[in-house]
Amino acid sequence: MSGILYYLLTFAESLTSVFGLRFPYEQPSYVVIQDLGQDVQVRRYDPRLAIEATVDGPNREKAASEAFGLLFRYITGTNQRQQKIPMTAPVRTESQRIAMTVPVQTTSANNQVSMRFFLPSSVARAGAPEPTDPHLHLVQVPESTIAARRYSGVANLASQDHNTAILMSVLAKSQWKPEGQVFLLNYDPPFAIPFLRRNEVAVAVGG
Repeated sequence: MSGILYYLLTFAESLTSVFGLRFPYEQPSYVVIQDLGQDVQVRRYDPRLAIEATVDGPNREKAASEAFGLLFRYITGTNQRQQKIPMTAPVRTESQRIAMTVPVQTTSANNQVSMRFFLPSSVARAGAPEPTDPHLHLVQVPESTIAARRYSGVANLASQDHNTAILMSVLAKSQWKPEGQVFLLNYDPPFAIPFLRRNEVAVAVGG
């Protein structure tokens, strides 16, 4: 694909995503195992490949913006093969400032934000190009079971904390036990119409 065509397609995809339309984007395959109510689902995901950025910094928004920039530059050609890679959804973000059971915001200098783009299956099969930035690395994500709560609106810290609390409350009444850190899944860009956005808080679980 030529550079001009790639950027034209990327621009067109961005326009459709303003209205919450995600059909241009490949999404990871999963099966819903159980619906727990209150918009919480337990899902099993197939293995997949991701490119992950890890950024240190006390300001979550600034660190997340830097991580997104690193990932975007990777898929637009800043990699060892200068290969342009289509965007997918969702984007996964994990912040060490959010506790698993009682989300809190801190000002620790050791805060860290990790963000992943899941790579298209065709790129994973062919072999993804290695990143050139030391903040980036390829991650082979194994088959996994997660619990996720879906919500719309702006995915800020307040909404993330609120929905995480609901997710944990629902899990506490079920057979499923959280395993690891809560993370955020964003299916739409920040400029999408808020009430059309799909956001999810999620955590790996075991039964």
